[in-house]
Amino acid sequence: MNFIINLYKPFFDLHNWQQVITSPSDWVLILSLIVMECLLSVDNSIVLAAQAHTLETKKEQEEALFYGIWGAFIFRFLIIGVATFLIKLWWIKVLGAIYLVYMAVSFFYKKSHSSKKKNKMFKIKGLKPLLQVIISVEFTDIMFSLDSVLTLVAISNNPVIILIGSIVGIIAMRGVAEVIIKLMNKIPELEPMAYILILVIAVKLFLSIPAIDIEINNSIFVIILVIAFATTFIVHFLRKKQTRK
Repeated sequence: MNFIINLYKPFFDLHNWQQVITSPSDWVLILSLIVMECLLSVDNSIVLAAQAHTLETKKEQEEALFYGIWGAFIFRFLIIGVATFLIKLWWIKVLGAIYLVYMAVSFFYKKSHSSKKKNKMFKIKGLKPLLQVIISVEFTDIMFSLDSVLTLVAISNNPVIILIGSIVGIIAMRGVAEVIIKLMNKIPELEPMAYILILVIAVKLFLSIPAIDIEINNSIFVIILVIAFATTFIVHFLRKKQTRK
C-alpha cells in the first residue's frame, strides 16, 4: 500500500503543481508534449472514430466516445504513475530506448514497403453493440497509449508535466482530430518528422543511463522540436515548388 501511495504521491503535491503552472519553461515543455501526443495519436483518433461509427445512432456514437475518453484519462493517470517510477531504472531506460527505435524503424520500414495496419475490433460475444464498441475503444486506447506514454516519459520525468501534457493532448485529439488529420494530409512530411523526433528521444533516454550519465536539457529538446517543424515546412514547400515546375 505504501508503494502505491508513494507512486502517485507526486500527482497530489500542490507545490509541484504550483511550480509547473507558474513556470514558463514548463509550459513550453507541456506544449511540446501536447504536439507529440497529437502527432502520435492521429491513427488512434481515426480508429476510434471508425469504431464509434459502427453504431447505428448518433447518441450511441457519442456515448461510446464519451466513455472512451474518460477511460483514457483514468488509464493515463495509472500508467503515468507506473511509467515515471520504472523509467528511473537504468535497464528500463535501455529497453525503452530500444523500443522507441523499433517504433521509428518499424514505421519507416512499413512506409517503404507500403504496409498498412489492419485494425480489428476487440470483441466479446453476447454483449450489446454499444458495450462492444466501448470495450473496443478502451482496448484500442490502452494499446495506443503505451507508445505515447513511453515517449512522453522519455521527454520529462515530472509526472505533473506529463499528466497535463497527456490529458490536454487527449482532449486536443478528440476536439481537433479532423483538423490535424487534414493538416497531415496536406503536409505528409509531418508524420515521418514525428518518428525522427522519436529517434532523438530514444537517444536522449539512452544517454541518461548511469553508465553514460549525459542529461539532455528539456529546453534543448524544445529547440530541436522547433527546428524539426521549421525544416519539415521548408522541405514541404520546396517539394511543392518542384512539382509545380
